Amino acid sequence: MTEYSADDFQTHIERLRKDKTVALEQVTLLHRWLERKRSSRQCGRVTGESRTGKTKACDAYLKKYGKPDFSSKVPVIPVGYILPKQECTSRELFRQILGHYNFDLPKGTVGDARSLVFKVLRESKTEVLFIDEADRLKKKTFADVRDIFDELKIAVILIGTKKRLDLAVQEDEQVYNRFRSNYRMGTIQSNQLKELVGVWERDIIALPVASHLTTESMLKLIRVATGAAQRGYYIGLIDMVLREAAIRSLEQGMMQIDQAILKEVSEEYK
Repeated sequence: MTEYSADDFQTHIERLRKDKTVALEQVTLLHRWLERKRSSRQCGRVTGESRTGKTKACDAYLKKYGKPDFSSKVPVIPVGYILPKQECTSRELFRQILGHYNFDLPKGTVGDARSLVFKVLRESKTEVLFIDEADRLKKKTFADVRDIFDELKIAVILIGTKKRLDLAVQEDEQVYNRFRSNYRMGTIQSNQLKELVGVWERDIIALPVASHLTTESMLKLIRVATGAAQRGYYIGLIDMVLREAAIRSLEQGMMQIDQAILKEVSEEYK
């Protein structure tokens, strides 16, 4: 029987607290769509219900295809990402974009900030700009997002829940016409759940002892916490439930997800 030290358990706990994305078919298909937008320099929306994995899939694209190049005097940053604050004004939008590129917001007018943002984006050769939770932008701020596309030919990708983001975009016909293209992230269907959970156990949970998460007794607990057969299962919830169950099990001295602990966690997510 293998003996594990306290450091072994802590190492796995720390690993499970970090984000990691699996190359699922849903992620691969989105990345293909994003590459087409990047190539054609067209805008679009990535929408879906909360916890369907929109942000993590876009973040995986950024990490895979958007690595900065600092070899020259002006760094090349092909893919940018911002998460606006609530009721985001134009000035705040520009501040966050500049912050992502390690620039400070200049003193002066909003026009001064806009000019610097356009200069930075142009010199950094940005091709894709993600704006997450884009419904947080104020109505007038969307005009500046539209101008980033119009003037720089950057593929601006808005991310958000369909209900909220669609309402925000459709308030301005000029904005809506530029962001008509929409990629919808769906839920995991019943016939996909077992395979997905198996992948999660192998590639994300990745504990030394098998947890047998694809057995019916374990899947039953996972189903209860992460969705329903009719509407599908939410990949974000699956990730949260399994990570939390794994960490709690490790804290109890077990190198696999314990069924009783999984049941305890699942009850909390009902």
